Amino acid sequence: MLNVLHLRKLDRYVVPFLILVGWEAFSRSGALPAALLPAPSTVLWAWADWIFGTDGNTQTYSGHWVYDMASSFSRVLAGFAIATFLAVVLGVAIGWSRATEVIIEPTLQMLRPIPPVSWIPLAIIWFGIANKPAIFLVFLGAFFPILLNTIHGVKNCDRNLIRAGAMVGGKNRELLRFIVLPAALPNIFAGLRIGIGSAWMLTVTAEMVAVKSGLGYVLWDSYYFLRYDLVLAAMASIGLLGFLSDLGIRAVMGQVLHWQRNTTIQGGE
Repeated sequence: MLNVLHLRKLDRYVVPFLILVGWEAFSRSGALPAALLPAPSTVLWAWADWIFGTDGNTQTYSGHWVYDMASSFSRVLAGFAIATFLAVVLGVAIGWSRATEVIIEPTLQMLRPIPPVSWIPLAIIWFGIANKPAIFLVFLGAFFPILLNTIHGVKNCDRNLIRAGAMVGGKNRELLRFIVLPAALPNIFAGLRIGIGSAWMLTVTAEMVAVKSGLGYVLWDSYYFLRYDLVLAAMASIGLLGFLSDLGIRAVMGQVLHWQRNTTIQGGE
């Protein structure tokens, strides 16, 4: 059993390791100019200077990573928090009330297919070049996944549980709080995990056009100066932060949904 557990832990690193080794070998083979496809070792060197300011090879960005990361993270946090609050409240209302669903859902379903990036011109006109348009785009990216999962979770609540709650005198507010909302939580957390990924994707898009700071801005600015090692370091930073954000949500989910432990496939992991 112990050997199996060790094997599982090592398995997580096999694919990334093979990708890095293959990438390093291909980059150094000369099939492409090294400047167009920097090797992982070159990217790590630029990334280290961006973070720690080791030798100044990233010039103005040397030792600036924490500031860039904090700029992007604050935008993601603000947009994601607003999206979570509005989507959960609206999703519970739509899932619980047929009247609310009839009045609001058609409008939301018409807005949902519009790509968030198509809002960029309007966001800049409405909010100018600053944090607000970026937060607005992050909000749009995270809102609909959370909303749809919340609606799905509320609508799939066991009707017999609601009837049982009503039979013992539960009012609507109590039924929502003690039966419907707990039943919808797994779906809500699924929406949060999808939403945080969308939030990171949209903040990078927004930083390319609407603001002058953050990981997305560094990525786009480095592209103009043909610093593809820094472009890849920015992409790796975004991927790492997105992974850690998802890990944070999973940790909260594990605490909130502790009753799922040992009763579901996920709880048994």
